[in-house]
Amino acid sequence: MKRYALAWLLGVFVLATPHAARAQQPSRSNQVELLQNYPNPFNPATTIPFRLNADLFTGGRRPVVSLKIFNVLAQLVAVPSLQQSGQPLDNVELECRDAHDGVCDFSAYWDGHYLNSSREAASGVYVYQLVVNGQRSSRRMIVMK
Repeated sequence: MKRYALAWLLGVFVLATPHAARAQQPSRSNQVELLQNYPNPFNPATTIPFRLNADLFTGGRRPVVSLKIFNVLAQLVAVPSLQQSGQPLDNVELECRDAHDGVCDFSAYWDGHYLNSSREAASGVYVYQLVVNGQRSSRRMIVMK
């Protein structure tokens, strides 16, 4: 019964998230690509790569980026850090220093701990969501112990 309830909650969360579990391909209308974390499943830490179209950085503009990790109950679990600076990715204005083929690559790091805690995240399914200038992209990841 518990497994059925957990599966149902996961399904509701995935359906409620418009772009859940799908990578976003960069194009003129969609300028954000959220990639699968690696390693997945992971223990105890993971890297989350994402790409932003270089058009987001033209004219001195800097996109505002947030990356958050949620459990299947849609509760905030963590805010990963930008690998290059160690800054938490919570409404951060990013700067593109190295664009290749019109795309700027970034990566975030999550140490597998709950937000503001030394407690490790439990095994299970989590959803990470990238928000860039209001555009949302989500994917699933698995934590295994």
